[in-house]
Amino acid sequence: MKLAPIVVSLLDTDLYKFNMDQVIFHKHTNLSGEYYFRCRNKDVTFTQEMFDEINAQIDHLCTLTFQPEELDYLRSIRFIKSDYVEFLRLWHPIRDYVQTSLSDQGELEIVVRGPLFSAMQFEIYLLEIVNEVYFRLRYDYDVLLASARERLDEKIRGFQTGKYTFQFAEFGCRRRLSREWEDVVVRRLCTETQNCVGTSNVYLAMKYHLTPIGTYAHEFVQMYQGIDSIPLAYTNHFALQDWYDEYQGDNGTALTDTVTTDLFLLDFNRAMVNNFSGVRHDSGDPYEWGEKMIAHYQRYGTDPRTKLLLFSDSLDFDRAQKLYDHFHDRVKVSFGIGTFCSNDTCEPALNIVIKLQTVNGRAVAKLSDSPGKAMCRDEAYLEYLRRSVAFRLERERDR
Repeated sequence: MKLAPIVVSLLDTDLYKFNMDQVIFHKHTNLSGEYYFRCRNKDVTFTQEMFDEINAQIDHLCTLTFQPEELDYLRSIRFIKSDYVEFLRLWHPIRDYVQTSLSDQGELEIVVRGPLFSAMQFEIYLLEIVNEVYFRLRYDYDVLLASARERLDEKIRGFQTGKYTFQFAEFGCRRRLSREWEDVVVRRLCTETQNCVGTSNVYLAMKYHLTPIGTYAHEFVQMYQGIDSIPLAYTNHFALQDWYDEYQGDNGTALTDTVTTDLFLLDFNRAMVNNFSGVRHDSGDPYEWGEKMIAHYQRYGTDPRTKLLLFSDSLDFDRAQKLYDHFHDRVKVSFGIGTFCSNDTCEPALNIVIKLQTVNGRAVAKLSDSPGKAMCRDEAYLEYLRRSVAFRLERERDR
């Protein structure tokens, strides 16, 4: 079964890919990286037909370039700079950077290797491709679509009847059912409710005149682990500093858990508290994390009601509402909700990721606040990183 092209625009990706890439373009063009695909679901296999279609879709992806109207849209985003847009005019995905294989047991392997400013852009496109190929070839797509429509109708009724009162952004690119379905979801959530404030999908933000939303991901902090001159336990410090140097507080929601939130807070000092508009949660207990962040703001004499807590860890609307009810009178609260919006059907969604694993030949890793979310191909390095973090926490926690 031959599918129509899945990715038809290079804007069909998360905003934070451009945000992070702009910093790399200005400060770290000497870095190269390796990204590895992983499916966290048990008993999921890919067929030869799926594998062939995935490769055909990657081939098509690598024929795309940014169109003039797309470049103009990127220029219109206040913190995207003209020299970076000119770089994107020349840039396109290079097929040689992506290697794929399929084991006899149906295990899909994808590896992206190349200059970090280029290799990092593949992640969302590849996840979009793998998801849509899998669901279109594994199931009766019309049945999936019917169940998705029914569930979306119910979600929208929840906002219209006052069951849900929080605001959120759609973060569903990477694990969506299909390109067409994410388009429907974003359009309906933003026109039939007052609660969806934007989307991470830059193409859909442009298409529907919405706010594109996103700052940076774990890979941005991880990449500093590959820079020889930076001690492992201080990667957040250098990541936060480079981010502020680039954006001067104009694009400022900090992700806390790449090497644990406790370590992040050592570097989230008074200057950074003032310079960043808020923080994002992506692992660990969200209530404990929220209380910890409120206490941290209060420690520096900052009114938490002036700062944003953005929750984005595997949320559905019921969990988001409970978090909103708990925190909203003490701090600004919003949510980034992905798979629950873009791939909620009668069949389980794939939990697939593509993670940065080496920078300049050195292993890098994410620890997070949930041990099960750590991902590293080098166990010895992962243990060394844990020890480095523990040593700094022990030495500086009570200063």
